[in-house]
Amino acid sequence: MTPAPAQDSAPAGGTGTYRDQWGIPHLWAETPDDLAYVQGLNVATDRSWQIELERWRSEGRTAEMLGADVITWDRFARQARLDDTARRCFEGLDAETRRWCQRYVDGINHALADGLRGGPEFDESGTSPEPWNPWTPMGVFLVHHILFSTFPNKLFRAHVARTLGPEAVELFNIEAPVWSGSNAWAAHGSTTKSGLPLIAGDPHRLMELPGVYQQVRLACPEFDAVGFAFPGVPGLPHFAHTGHTAWAITNAMADYQDVFEEELSRVPVRGTEDERLMARGAQGWEPVVVHSETILVRAGSPESVEIAETARGPIISEGPDGGVLSLRFPARVEGRLGFEALLPLLRSRNVADIEAAFDSWVEPVNSVVAGDSTGSVRHFVAGLVPQRNPANRRLPVPAFSARNAWDGHYVALPRAEVQSFVVSANDRRAGGGDAVAMEFAPAHRARRIGELLQASGAPLTVDHMQAIHSDTLLGPWPLFRGLLADLDADDLSSEAKELRSRILGWDGQMDAGSRGAAAFASWRGTLVQRIARHPALAPLTVPTGYSALFGPWLSVASRIGFALETLVVRGSELGIGVTVEAAGALEDAAMEEFVLNGAVWGDRHRVLPIHLLPGDLAKAAPSADLSGDTGCVLCTESLPGVEDRSFRGPVARYVWDLSDRRKSRWIVPFGAAGNPKHPHFADQLPLWAAGELIPVVAGWDQLTPDAL
Repeated sequence: MTPAPAQDSAPAGGTGTYRDQWGIPHLWAETPDDLAYVQGLNVATDRSWQIELERWRSEGRTAEMLGADVITWDRFARQARLDDTARRCFEGLDAETRRWCQRYVDGINHALADGLRGGPEFDESGTSPEPWNPWTPMGVFLVHHILFSTFPNKLFRAHVARTLGPEAVELFNIEAPVWSGSNAWAAHGSTTKSGLPLIAGDPHRLMELPGVYQQVRLACPEFDAVGFAFPGVPGLPHFAHTGHTAWAITNAMADYQDVFEEELSRVPVRGTEDERLMARGAQGWEPVVVHSETILVRAGSPESVEIAETARGPIISEGPDGGVLSLRFPARVEGRLGFEALLPLLRSRNVADIEAAFDSWVEPVNSVVAGDSTGSVRHFVAGLVPQRNPANRRLPVPAFSARNAWDGHYVALPRAEVQSFVVSANDRRAGGGDAVAMEFAPAHRARRIGELLQASGAPLTVDHMQAIHSDTLLGPWPLFRGLLADLDADDLSSEAKELRSRILGWDGQMDAGSRGAAAFASWRGTLVQRIARHPALAPLTVPTGYSALFGPWLSVASRIGFALETLVVRGSELGIGVTVEAAGALEDAAMEEFVLNGAVWGDRHRVLPIHLLPGDLAKAAPSADLSGDTGCVLCTESLPGVEDRSFRGPVARYVWDLSDRRKSRWIVPFGAAGNPKHPHFADQLPLWAAGELIPVVAGWDQLTPDAL
């Protein structure tokens, strides 16, 4: 076993920001509080527009800055009480964590006072940044995660139950549509060349530009950590290497948010002309806390929004038949998010410290893989999953039913010592199973990563772990291959026969240069479209009655694309002739220009960056041909039948080496800078698209101090 080397002590230049050749900030200060200040100052200069946009979103003010097109989010943010929840969580912090978070905000506000927060986006949009509140970082974190759990899936299940019948709900199971997921895996030292653990992974989120994760180093005499920060949030919540410890998380797919169907009534207040809003609860009619807020709309009329909160939670949406829905989530109930974990994580010296830090975590519920320089590796689930009726996980439930109420207790979550390998890919085994959720991601990614770890045949190295990131074998390919093989070729046209032969001769690898992958994707997409148009599913096309915010979760074609494996096997239960539709999809796809021209997968599967870049700045969004797809370890997600470009995928990749942090590697899809005109805005994209990683720089003498 090779001992981990000591970290470099301090930069010669003292407190400040230092950069490597990729522009990645390495921050040093003499105390943790001063370091939080430097981190805030840095993110406010490097990612000024990005963090201000998230701040507007947390306060429900994007329409005020950008116009009516974004007002749907503002209604939700205010109705869900995001800013108020953030304020409550901040006020509930222990004194040390509150002071540390405040210093982070002080750094952001100092950048504003010093005139360092400008940028072309502000110029193009005619907006400007403003001073942050002490709780704004917690609001930014909530913005990223309020829709991270599975509650929008309950709305779709309810729509299916109403339109197709309750028995049809499970036919749209994939297990769950993975709107946000990740891969993470670890190898115990007994399987590695160094004799100490390796941890690797890649979180899958929207391909936001600038990226949702910022590569950064946070160092002071007390700790020295490299990892990925959320711009606008202090510390390194999800992925980091301290030199002594390393950790990585994936979405555990836990169900910890409930949707309640509220019955409301307006009751006259005796002796006045006023009315009081009441909600029917388990003990009868209860008062609802109500106030109104005004959303300012740029170049439009202001909109008044009623903000109402029942004993279950804030009302977030209208519902079918004139009802309304409330949302109950742990952060609102408990008045905490888990920020108490952030400083202890940075200070951790062993996996026991990491576990202890995550004991205070609330949401989102994460599957954590952790290792240390003594050789220990642990896997555990962190967060709060309320103990309640299992029916709450399936559909919105009646607010008046005592059977669906939370009892104030939380589920005991799994923990395990790892002796060889552990893989966490949003799958049922890693997430805790039926104790924490109803649906998980399909097991394809987890199974494939496990196979690749087992098949190495030699002690594992950083190179082995990096290669796993780029595996493009499509997990559900055997199912689709069987469907195509079983078709009667005599019933097909010559063009459809040729396309079928081309697909069946393909190796199942979703490589950017593959014609077979392109042909398969065309057939798969056409199959989704045909099933979506099938008369048996016509009832799904009626309006759902829910807020337009949930449109992506309620899109029929999208949900069929995600559930295609289940529908291939069980579509006949809905009256869908799957083989008929598969043959028809071959006929349709064979005539597509994309197929006729012999195109490759990368011609259509490209990065689709998502960001509000005002005016001509939208043209700054870069792109690249991509390998991988939904169902691959290289999970550059597409929406079959809807969108072949990848708008969601690995927003970071990393390999943490516990034997020597200098051997670790990382990368992001775009770059370190947030300014579209900066040379480091997207300079990592070519390497990221090719599956490469860049080294983690450890020596302060290899860095250049900022001129600020």
